Amino acid sequence: MKTRILILFQIIVIVTFISCSMGLTNEEKTLINKGTANESFRVLLTTNAEDSLILRQKSQTIELTRDVGDLKLLIARMKVTLEAENGVGIAAPQVGILRNMFIIVRVDKPGMPVEAVINPVIVSHPDETVCFERDGCLSIPETSGNSMRYPWIEVEYFNENGEKIREKLSGHSRQDNFAAVIFQHEYDHLQGILFVDKLCN
Repeated sequence: MKTRILILFQIIVIVTFISCSMGLTNEEKTLINKGTANESFRVLLTTNAEDSLILRQKSQTIELTRDVGDLKLLIARMKVTLEAENGVGIAAPQVGILRNMFIIVRVDKPGMPVEAVINPVIVSHPDETVCFERDGCLSIPETSGNSMRYPWIEVEYFNENGEKIREKLSGHSRQDNFAAVIFQHEYDHLQGILFVDKLCN
């Protein structure tokens, strides 16, 4: 009996390792390569039943050493999509790719560059929260509301050059800086969470 349990455990570990280390699926590669680096994706909407199911799923880790060309194309097309939609952030699930990656406008940096955030983790945040005014989402048309957010977060992620970044983001004011809120909003997408799940007064 102990031997069977040990064998079963070893099988589970192997299957888990294989599933966690898988690269992009054929379906994901096909979707990414349906357009050039200058073409935007279709943004998934909550008003579409199939889209809504995708937007509510959790995303998977991106293997940075695999499918490098596809990943670069994904990032390029997501940047084009963000610009076309006039947004400040967009997550991979919003274009149908259930992977831990998003694009954000760094409103806290000079020139407000657009940057890719890959496999992000929020490693620290305060206990208190703030009610951020007029949150909105490219996937939820004609809807806005106030959302509960942390005033600052400490994060780790990889940039599009494969460099590991650790930094503290702060700001929750549209008049000044709301970089921390943008990051949290997009990070939630990777968990299948939408801003309407965090409404506050």
